[in-house]
Amino acid sequence: MRGNDVSIKDIQKEIRTVSIGKFKTESGEELSDVVIAYEKVGTPTLGTILVCHALTGNHVSVGNQDNPGWWGDFIGSGLYVDTDKFQVITMNVIGGCNGTTGPTSINPATRKPYGSDFPVITIRDMVHAQYQGLITLGVKNVKAIIGGSLGGMQVLEWGILYPDFAEIIVPIAVTPYFTDYALAYNVIGRQAIINDPEFDNGHYQEGAVIKGLEIARMVGLVTYRSDTLFNERFKREKKQEHEFQVDSYLKYQGQKFSRRFDANSYLRLLNAMDKFDIGDNRKGWKNALKEISATVCFISFKGDLLYPGSLVSKAVAYLQSINKDSTHLEVETMFGHDGFLVEFEKWGDTIKNLIEKDNT
Repeated sequence: MRGNDVSIKDIQKEIRTVSIGKFKTESGEELSDVVIAYEKVGTPTLGTILVCHALTGNHVSVGNQDNPGWWGDFIGSGLYVDTDKFQVITMNVIGGCNGTTGPTSINPATRKPYGSDFPVITIRDMVHAQYQGLITLGVKNVKAIIGGSLGGMQVLEWGILYPDFAEIIVPIAVTPYFTDYALAYNVIGRQAIINDPEFDNGHYQEGAVIKGLEIARMVGLVTYRSDTLFNERFKREKKQEHEFQVDSYLKYQGQKFSRRFDANSYLRLLNAMDKFDIGDNRKGWKNALKEISATVCFISFKGDLLYPGSLVSKAVAYLQSINKDSTHLEVETMFGHDGFLVEFEKWGDTIKNLIEKDNT
């Protein structure tokens, strides 16, 4: 059930953008001529699966031989989400920097990139924009919506905002609201960026090296994996006399990330995560869960510092108490939060069996 030689063989595929025109954010600001980047792969024999990406991900979840997608061993021909059976659509979020309208896009009013003038966006904005994009593409409903972390936030909002759009929702590595512990790490990352002189209040020059963004990435990486995994992997080994391997690893990852991701986009997406609470303006998260009509399958991971399984269990227990079709799989792993990107053999069959259940 793995291997890019199988998952990215030649199948019907397109990577394009779809225009949704004007879009009004929750903050009340209006964007003109918004475009959404998307990847569409597979054959819709059994329906369409919508995939929502995480914080630093993009719409290329499957990819190809030259550019494998971030879920290329999970989605593909004969894999857990089988593109011989399903059409899979992944959309880049609004506010991102990978083809969808965001801070790096040209502001029609100034003919310059929006930069820090780009509006504040929310998870609900992301979902509303995706909905408009799907409708424009002629997709009026889907079999399932799947996503992890920031993607899982979108999945939950999909289930509440558009309860009849999907038969199944699979929120992975996410809780009904962003916890204070998780918020604390975002505070550190944000402060590192905005206090970097090169950031220049979001008006940095193209090609500027923003060390604060590198530091923010390093902080994030520490939270994505468990202490056990870090200790097992690095074992206090040194790369050179005054540098540990873990030091070298984090610096390299921070530098690589800062070359591919925009600082203003990162701040907009962090802010959307910070504000995430399905109960906001809905009289609490329990009341919000009442709006869900789809079958719900939560997947959480042992050692996830950011989205604890104990909180997921409370959400599922409540859903079950009001007779909502819901289950919870907690996966044993050393990978912590990043469990949704690896070890598919531990949890992939749960999704495969769920989405193919009525068609076997």
